[in-house]
Amino acid sequence: MPQVTVFSLFSDFDIDLFKSGKHFRLYEKLGSHPMELNGVKGTYFAVWAPSARAVSVIGNFNDWNDSQHLLNVRWDGSGIWEGFVPEVGVGEIYKYKIYSNNHGAVTEKADPFARYCEQPPRTASIIWKEDYKWEDKKWMETRKAKNALDAPFSVYEVHLGSWKRDKDGNFLTYEQLAQDLVAYVREMGFTHVEFMPIMEFPYDPSWGYQLTGYFAPTSRFGDPEGFKLLVDALHQAEIGVILDWVPSHFPEDAHGLGFFDGSHLYEHPDRRRGYHPDWKSLIFNYGRNEVRAFLISNAIFWLDQFHADALRVDAVASMLYLDYSREDGEWEPNMYGNNENLEALSFIREFNEAVYGSFPDVQTIAEESTAFSGVSKPVMYGGLGFGMKWMMGWMHDTLEYFKKEAIYRRHHQNDLTFSATYAFTENFMLPFSHDEVVYGKQSLVYRMPGDEWQRFANLRLMFGYMFTHPGTNLIFMGGEFGQTSEWNFQKSLDWHLTQYEVHSGVQELIKDLNAIYKGFPALYQKQFSPDGFQWIDYGDHENSVLTYIRRGHDTEDDIFIACNFTPVPREKYKIGIPKTSGKIKIILNSDDKKYGGAGMDPKISSIKKNAWHGREQSVELTIPPLSIVIFQ
Repeated sequence: MPQVTVFSLFSDFDIDLFKSGKHFRLYEKLGSHPMELNGVKGTYFAVWAPSARAVSVIGNFNDWNDSQHLLNVRWDGSGIWEGFVPEVGVGEIYKYKIYSNNHGAVTEKADPFARYCEQPPRTASIIWKEDYKWEDKKWMETRKAKNALDAPFSVYEVHLGSWKRDKDGNFLTYEQLAQDLVAYVREMGFTHVEFMPIMEFPYDPSWGYQLTGYFAPTSRFGDPEGFKLLVDALHQAEIGVILDWVPSHFPEDAHGLGFFDGSHLYEHPDRRRGYHPDWKSLIFNYGRNEVRAFLISNAIFWLDQFHADALRVDAVASMLYLDYSREDGEWEPNMYGNNENLEALSFIREFNEAVYGSFPDVQTIAEESTAFSGVSKPVMYGGLGFGMKWMMGWMHDTLEYFKKEAIYRRHHQNDLTFSATYAFTENFMLPFSHDEVVYGKQSLVYRMPGDEWQRFANLRLMFGYMFTHPGTNLIFMGGEFGQTSEWNFQKSLDWHLTQYEVHSGVQELIKDLNAIYKGFPALYQKQFSPDGFQWIDYGDHENSVLTYIRRGHDTEDDIFIACNFTPVPREKYKIGIPKTSGKIKIILNSDDKKYGGAGMDPKISSIKKNAWHGREQSVELTIPPLSIVIFQ
């Protein structure tokens, strides 16, 4: 077989950008690229391995012999090894055999830029050439309005391996998911789907958060074109796609990024900054230019090549702080003597600027669990530059409140009202994610107190409260029909439960809440502004009742919400309103029989000139037990 031909896709400008950490389309150059050179078909390979003394491409095509296809090192000090291998094409499996200058180490690595990988537990990369014709032009041309901060953003979080399986317990393929998942999400009325990491990963129990193939959709469900088909189908159904992205850490697997060329290439060389004790994984060296270019290129790749509409960035807090999950003596302060990771902060800001600079019609969303200031403020104003941030405090306080027996709730109303004191300091997304239904925490419905009726009434009330609280929202799969068991990544959701009234009732409620959220501007036009929310009364802790208003641009669109957090109906409950006249329309009553409730009538009176709650007018209504009533 012919040997390696000298060839390069890199210009001098590419190399300068790479060295300075400013090349954000590296996937067009590094990796394997099937092509034709001088009339001969083959594949161009390029890999970054600056500590190597020799790099060869090995695979079935050369019987894994590392002496046959030795790549050529560039002369410019970039550390890139490259070359064209004739007669090796699409579908061939390969790795890089790297002989290091560092203590004679020898590594055998998958391609960091591979577009397709063998299905785990096999670990080789696969030469691939994308060949997909997108049909989502209408979505791409109009998605700016759908992804805007003043648009509805109701997210369905999905783990593809366990959303649904076939009758034999096997994974559904991307093509099957493009039928079943898309139809279901559209029926339920969610605006976006968030996929837990779909980049290639070796270990199923990591749920995808320990990546080895950053540029390859996992082969568990099919090939890259299959995943593009799924995204395309969602877009044609007017559903946005959010991808979980993990720039915070990566596993030590032998074929992965760790100790890549016999040196600490991608990970920080100081274990105090390069090793994550909680996850037993390695932390990227955010201060190294080429690593920053790798990560930002990866973010751009999924937006460019797979038409993703948003990136939800995992474990941001672990990146921000040098002492994250570390005891005294296990970390070293920065140059200013504090615990902020200055290199990571710089990287995050550059990532957000690069993403919004190239794709102004997408969003980045931070999973950040601390009180770090300015996460969702633009970089130009000193922020980190994310579009939204998960409201972890609201999630924790809400679940703590709802697990309490109703008799004790009057002492803890501040668990619910506290969020209003900081709700507009960031652009918050309210998440009930996968993390809340694992590791002994129980399912959402089983965290509720009382008998079966009360559990499901509480769940309906909590979802109604979530959808009417300022901010966007996210529900993990299964929550929308009241799955009773904890999430198990090894099997399908318990879809058989939807045959029962209490479960199908929750499902119907979520459909209606999504329709209301999308249909009433007061719930989304000012969802990140204090102008969009006003308390009527947050102090009626004796009755455990909250009343508030949501506002849009037009006061005629104002929506009024009354929540009763006890199993006792609140009859002839008076609420002060700013309207002097007009018809009152009940938009939703979570106690409706179609949701599995008792069907108690809210009995809202006409508007009366009877001053209450500091307003000259009021109405009276019955708030059914453990329910939310929304009216206009």
